[in-house]
Parts: sequence; C-alpha cells; structure tokens
Amino acid sequence: GMTQFVSECFLCCICLDVFTDPVTTSCGHNFCKTCISQHWDMNQMCQCPMCKETFYTRPQHQLIDAVENLEGRMCTKHDKLLELFCKTDQTCVCMLCSVLEHKNHEFVPLREEYEGKKAELEKTEAEIQQMIQKRRLKIQEVKESVKMSKDAADRQKAEGVQVFTALKESVERRLKELIKEIEDKQEATEKQAEGLIKDLEQEISELMERSSEVEQLSHSEDHLHLLQSFSSLKAAPPTKDWTEVRVRPPSYEGTVVRAVAQLEETVWKLMKKKLFEAELQRVQQYEVDVTLDPDTAHPELILSDDGKQVYHSDVRKNLPNNPERFSDCVMVLGEQSFSSGRFYFEVQVKGKTEWALGVATESINRKGIIRLRPQDGFWTVWLRKGNEYKALAGPSVHLCLHPGPEKVGVFVDYEEGLVSFYDVGAAALIYSFTGCSFTHKLHPYFSPSLNDGGKNSAPLIICPVSVTLIYP
Repeated sequence: GMTQFVSECFLCCICLDVFTDPVTTSCGHNFCKTCISQHWDMNQMCQCPMCKETFYTRPQHQLIDAVENLEGRMCTKHDKLLELFCKTDQTCVCMLCSVLEHKNHEFVPLREEYEGKKAELEKTEAEIQQMIQKRRLKIQEVKESVKMSKDAADRQKAEGVQVFTALKESVERRLKELIKEIEDKQEATEKQAEGLIKDLEQEISELMERSSEVEQLSHSEDHLHLLQSFSSLKAAPPTKDWTEVRVRPPSYEGTVVRAVAQLEETVWKLMKKKLFEAELQRVQQYEVDVTLDPDTAHPELILSDDGKQVYHSDVRKNLPNNPERFSDCVMVLGEQSFSSGRFYFEVQVKGKTEWALGVATESINRKGIIRLRPQDGFWTVWLRKGNEYKALAGPSVHLCLHPGPEKVGVFVDYEEGLVSFYDVGAAALIYSFTGCSFTHKLHPYFSPSLNDGGKNSAPLIICPVSVTLIYP
C-alpha cells in the first residue's frame, strides 16, 4: 500500500522517477515540468498522458506547484487524489470515498463541477460589477445633489447680499433724512431767533437815539425850544410789544420713533418685493409648455389653432360628448399632465371681468354641475364681477388684490403638495394651497367664463415666461 501511495504521490508517470520541479495539469494529474513540456513538444496534440484529456490550445497559465499543493489535493481519509465532486454533500472526494462513505451519492468529475462553479463566479462577478456601477452612479447622484445645493446656496447668498444691501441703503437714506429733518428744525429756530434779535437791536438803536435827544432837550436853557419839542419827544416811540414774543424750541419728541416706524414699513415693503421677486424667479425655472386640449373643451369655447388662447362664444358647436369633455361648464384642461416634480405656467387675464385658473386631477367629474374645490380635485383661484378675487379652498378665501393681476403664474410642487398663484407683474404671491395630497395626474385648468354680452370676451392666453434676471 505504501509503495502504491509513494508512486501515486511522488513518482512521475513519464520518467517513473520522483518529481523534479513538479507541476499539475488542469485535469489534476502531476508530472515533472520538463517531462510534460517535452511530451507536448513531441506531439501535435496536447494530451494528458494519464487520462488522455486533450487541450486544444497548450495551457499557457502558470502550472501549479504540485508538492506544495499536494496535501490539499489528497483525501485525508484514504490518501488518494481528490478527483470527484459529491453533489449530494457538496464536497470533493476520492475514488474510494465514492464507493464507501459516499455510496449511492451523485458524483461528477471535478472538471464538470469546476465549469459550473466558474460560470456561477462569472455571474457573481457580473453582479458585483453591476453593484459597483450602481454605487458609482450613486456617487454621481450625490455629487450632483451637492452641486445643486451649492448653486442654491450661491443663489441664496446673492439674494441675501442683495436684500441686505438694499436694506442697508434704505437705513442709511432714512438716517440722512432724519438728521436733515432735525437740522432743518434747528435751522428754522435759529433763523426765527436771528430775525427777532435783529428787530430788537433795531429798536434798541432807535430808543438809544430817542434817549440822547430827550437828554439833550432836558439840558436845554432855551424855553421856547424845549416847549416846542416836548410833545414830540414825550410821545411813545414807534416800538413793538415784545411781551408775548417767544422763541419756542421745536419738539423733537417722537421724531426718531416715527422715523423707525416709517423705516420698518419701507423695509418690509422692500423685503417683500425683493423676496417675492426672487421666489417668482425661482419658480419660473420650472416653466413647462402648456397647450389646451380640444377634446376636453366645452362646445361653446373657441380655442386658437396653436392651443394657447381660449374665449367663450355664444355658439355651441356640434361636438361629440366624449367622456373627457366638459359638457355643461365652460372649462378646458391642458393637454399635458404631471404626476411628479415641479411645474409652472403663466396666463394672461388682462381685460377680463371673470376667469378661473389652476390645476385639476385627471379623475374629475366633467358632466353636470361642477364644484371647484380641492375635495373634488380642483385647486383654483377665480375672479368674479370684475373685482372679486377668491381662492376656492372649500370654503373660499377672499383675496384683496388692488389692482388686479394682468398675468397670473401657477406653480405646482407635486411631492410637496403645493399649488401657488402669483401676480407676475407685481412679483407678488396671490395665494398658496399647502399640504395637498395628490394621487392622480394633474392637468392645468382654465375657464374664461361666460362672455357676458361681450364684456368678458377677452381670451385667456397661455404666455411664455419672460424672466428678468435678478441675479447678475
């Protein structure tokens, strides 16, 4: 037994001597490196001398060092070469194992199992590569988010600098005005005092003149002259009564308080204007192209060929009463629908006495009486009777808009549940629906209202955004 083990483990089957520089072929048999190399050099085909397995291309890979790896390649129970794979126990076994401990198990040659496992490894490798790719994409996404955040931060800084610079200028201007107001009061007081002093000094000089004349006359020895001059000098000189004349120092009480209150109001207006301008510009970035959907339009509505304008006529066109169409209310939807993200569009309402604008869900009722309220899938603002503006929030919210807007901007943030309306000309917020829960697609919604005998015949016009950049 020992002789057989030595011959199997340490003897080369080509030179029948102990291995010199031993190597193993991929089929698992061991040879001297020189022997197998010469054997392959002499033959046209590369075959294993033991099992006759053919290698169609001569193995170029590094041959395995047989002695170093021999221990791991031998069965620990039977000291035989591990040549088979037991699929039942998922382990490598020798020929004796297959007839003893692993009897009746399913076996395959190591090579076959190797091919299967290799294919699995290749699949695993592909999956790992995919995971790597996903993570690289995630890195890109994170970097993109950081860039977006930085851009937003830069915009906010620019906005902050602009607002606070305007604020500082406003404060400095008001301070100058305050100082001038106080100085003007003081100057007026000084001028008044100067005038009074001048008048008093003038009277003093006149009185001093009279005094010297009286004194001279009193010393006169000429009887006739004294008696003739007495009555004119005795009469009271032409002077003013100064008893009630006062220079009242102006009151500065409340000057600073009033100035601060005025400044507060000015600053608040300025801040609101600047902030709303910046906010409007931010939402205008999400502009989408909206066109009216003729299949939804009430039969009395006239749509322009480009799908950008709509007004009400008294003539009812003979149109199919398809499910999408508003059959009783003069309404129309935009063709485009949105079920995520943010979008913004602008509508000219100039010259109209009544209109309604906003967004509606795709699932809204389009027949019979329609109530414009969030519970029924409408988020809208309307104008009635020329000057009554309302946000139809169910219940309605009265809006004070003086003057009324000529162009209205509608902004939606789907995930945030936000619908905001802006007066574009004034760069002011009209109304915001917040905390909305959207579950369906949203469409832009338009109603030019009835033409009211021509009083309200002006069209609603979807306009492209003309952005005036606030930031340099």
